[in-house]
Amino acid sequence: MFKENNPLKREIIAWELAAILLFGIMGISSAAKKSDALPDTYVQTLSRLGSRGDEVRKIQSVLKGLGLYKGGVDGIYGPKTAVAVKQFQKNCGLTVDGIAGPKTLLYLGLGTSSSSSGHSSSDITLLAKVIAAEARGESYTGQVAVGAVILNRVEHASFPDTISGVIYQNGAFTCVTDSNWSVAPDATSRKAAQDAINGWDPSGGAIYYYNPAKTTNKWMLSRPVITTIGSHIFCS
Repeated sequence: MFKENNPLKREIIAWELAAILLFGIMGISSAAKKSDALPDTYVQTLSRLGSRGDEVRKIQSVLKGLGLYKGGVDGIYGPKTAVAVKQFQKNCGLTVDGIAGPKTLLYLGLGTSSSSSGHSSSDITLLAKVIAAEARGESYTGQVAVGAVILNRVEHASFPDTISGVIYQNGAFTCVTDSNWSVAPDATSRKAAQDAINGWDPSGGAIYYYNPAKTTNKWMLSRPVITTIGSHIFCS
């Protein structure tokens, strides 16, 4: 076998190998940096103008139920969807950017993180928002009772089977379309929501409630009364 005995050539070869190794390490480092950058540009997924898919359909469906979106529920995040999202964000006191980010999805009832109770963070937030809007100024028991009514409807055959479905059902709660909806739930309303979810039902199984000083609806006034808590009458 031929052997290279020239010391100078061996040194040149050694330097060449070192250079190849150095550039290889630099290439790996560069690739790692590009990989580290991926979460900023690819991992975060938000529904925005141009997005398509099932999440967009859910967004459109909720907005349509609120009367904010007039287009088809087609799963395409077009200009009409973006305008409706902006109006929803404005109503809720959120940053108005037309992007359905985590907080907007939470307020739409489309959050995904689950609690130990089996309800999503969106469920708890929405329940707390209704309590804050409908029972602000009532006793703590009265606030829990309002939350319980919503949960009773979820279990009732005549109503949608989700908290967001009940709350956003057309005409069910006027607070979702007026200025009260922009009021952020406080610690008390959140605690009341959690207590209702945990099973406390001061309403006695009611699926309706009203303030007799503000209600003139004859059908509502004719409902069988279960109990009265503060300014609200709870009925079946």
